Amino acid sequence: MKKLFLIIGAPGSGKTTDAELIAAKYETITHYSTGDMFRAEVASGSKRGELIDSFISKGKIVPIDIAIETILGAIKRTSTDVVIIDGYPRSGEQMTELDKYLAQEDEVELVNVIEVEVSKETAFQRVLGRAADAQVIRADDNEEVFLNRMKLYIDPLEEIQSFYTKKNLLKVISGERSIEEIVNEMDNFIQSKI
Repeated sequence: MKKLFLIIGAPGSGKTTDAELIAAKYETITHYSTGDMFRAEVASGSKRGELIDSFISKGKIVPIDIAIETILGAIKRTSTDVVIIDGYPRSGEQMTELDKYLAQEDEVELVNVIEVEVSKETAFQRVLGRAADAQVIRADDNEEVFLNRMKLYIDPLEEIQSFYTKKNLLKVISGERSIEEIVNEMDNFIQSKI
């Protein structure tokens, strides 16, 4: 049985970095960022990649069937028992569809959803700082797209928090600290659940 951890957080919350650092410490943990999975598909030049690009280049949500196919394929192909996926779910519909799938699934168990909580101001500074420091600037690292992505994140957040809280699966971690402090708390929490 694969143990699945989902990490959600605003753009610039650090969720991908946190997950990467934890996965790098253990041979038993695989990390996937939905954004990275989608960007890899776009870079491959496939028809699915072109379709994905038509959404993410505008800061819009990738259609649910494409997202779930991409994510579930990655979980099933991984050789480790623990999988961390960040950036999913991003809508009530994605959450509900994933929950329906997992209810039928006997190979994958959702252990927890970890929310990395940051203020809009912190997220904004980090994203625009990332763009300023990057040698290759991501197409989605600009103010207009950031504001759209932030709205897309915040609009369904209460529904997602409520859903996973009722299932006793939500863990909130403050992202307003050093990477080391955040990663240590998240790592200790994940280790306590596996």
